[in-house]
Amino acid sequence: MDTIKTVFWAIVLALGIRTIAYEPFNIPSGSMKPTLLIGDYLFVSKFSYGYSTYSLPFGVDLFDGRILETLPERGDVAVFKLPTDTSKDYIKRIIGLPGDKIQVKKGILHINGESVKREEVGEFVTRTQNGSIQRVTKYIETLPNDVVHMIAEESDTWDWPDDTPVYTVPPEHYFAMGDNRDHSQDSRFLTHVGFIPAKNLVGRAEFLFYSKDTLQPIWDLSAIRFDRLFTGIK
Repeated sequence: MDTIKTVFWAIVLALGIRTIAYEPFNIPSGSMKPTLLIGDYLFVSKFSYGYSTYSLPFGVDLFDGRILETLPERGDVAVFKLPTDTSKDYIKRIIGLPGDKIQVKKGILHINGESVKREEVGEFVTRTQNGSIQRVTKYIETLPNDVVHMIAEESDTWDWPDDTPVYTVPPEHYFAMGDNRDHSQDSRFLTHVGFIPAKNLVGRAEFLFYSKDTLQPIWDLSAIRFDRLFTGIK
């Protein structure tokens, strides 16, 4: 009976921490390179934006809206429930706030009619899932609120996502994009992702606690990216 009680309270404590404090997530795709890599494990602060039904285990629909809401800031790296399939978690960068007009023209992000400053800073070299080497141009992008972060851009004329229509962000919604601009399904894809309802926000990505090259065997300790452990996410 003592063992059962211990296990029960351990589960309650773990669920409580995951609900109101921090929840672990892992990165399964390269859509946020160079900021986040496949094989990164990170903690998301659940209290950053307040709480919605998606903060609860299994997304139990107990109330509407958000409790103790704090609005996201432009440039936050956020986890959210995919609007078209809330069983899936996505992680992207918040680019557009309610009422903003967002457009990409020849690969350059525009917010409310103004181009966002970016500066080329060399190459980002990584490996694809099939093991081949990929080299793309790396930029420092500076958002209107002076948030500075890295992006990867393979080409400024990749396809229509590099030349989009103007997106007007609805009230109580957000526009999110991946830092790997040519390889990210994000709010530019209206039928798959689209605008992010405030209710769907799960939390803000805070810091990495583990990172490993997933192309290497699980027992290969040399594949652990020690330089990324316990680093903040910008």
